[in-house]
Amino acid sequence: MAMYSKIAGTGSYLPEKILTNIELESIVDTSDEWIQTRTGIAQRHIAADDQMASDLALAASRRALDAANLKAQDIDLIILATTTPDMIFPSTACILQEKLGITDGPAFDVQAVCSGFIYALATADMFVSSGKSKNALVVGTEIYSRIIDWKDRSTCVLFGDGAGAVVLSQSQQPGILSSHLHANGGYSKILAAPGSIAGGKIQGTPFIAMEGNTVFKFAVKALEEAAIESLVANNLQASDIDWFIPHQANIRIIKSTAHKLGIPMEKVVTTVDRHGNTSAASVPLALDLAVRDGRIQPDQYVLLEGVGGGFTWGSILLQW
Repeated sequence: MAMYSKIAGTGSYLPEKILTNIELESIVDTSDEWIQTRTGIAQRHIAADDQMASDLALAASRRALDAANLKAQDIDLIILATTTPDMIFPSTACILQEKLGITDGPAFDVQAVCSGFIYALATADMFVSSGKSKNALVVGTEIYSRIIDWKDRSTCVLFGDGAGAVVLSQSQQPGILSSHLHANGGYSKILAAPGSIAGGKIQGTPFIAMEGNTVFKFAVKALEEAAIESLVANNLQASDIDWFIPHQANIRIIKSTAHKLGIPMEKVVTTVDRHGNTSAASVPLALDLAVRDGRIQPDQYVLLEGVGGGFTWGSILLQW
């Protein structure tokens, strides 16, 4: 009998502190109107000084486990996507594993920036659908406030902190229908935090640097192509998609992509206004919101997409 992987539970966590555009006006030369007009962002969450990416991941993971009606010990694989790990090593996945009280099963990080959760979920699907794993925990967690130059108004207004998680379990019913991953390292300098450590000192800049217009144009094109790839692979039309959950980077990118695909905004899950760009956490945060508020229903088609530094991009089609 064919084995499939299906999302059994979702969870999310947002830090308590909220930073509004109005508050940003006192930090950097910008305005609420400028930010909302160009990005659609009104506020973002900021992690507390004593919170690490693994702490945000832990809260989201516990909620996903509760939703799946599973205990931590039922998890036999952890794949964690992050650009802002707790430390150089060990992996944040291993740190999360310890915090959950799990003592066996592979645990590793995936680094694909804003496409990280798409990459991690696609990888977990291969483990679960092949029978190598029974219940996988897939997490996207980010504390971007730590790698932002708060004097750079072109980037500091965009990002926020948060975590989202799903439990992916074996199923006899189709769940993940297909996944499609891509990368082109030729664009690696367009969106980067190019710092490194040598001799105990930071070499280069550890802050996010971005060529905004280039990123915008590439993102819309890549998201459109990845979505079409998912539809063609599954013999579906855009009109068959019940919910479209793209990476939450910028409302203009989201609207442009939806328009090109012919998907009405009523079918698009958006959180960018409240969360900002939470990188690898943005797709699972939006997914959890739409599951918990009842929008996503059994048997519906859900299209997930991400594009991020690298450039990396990809799509996953689910049947809920």
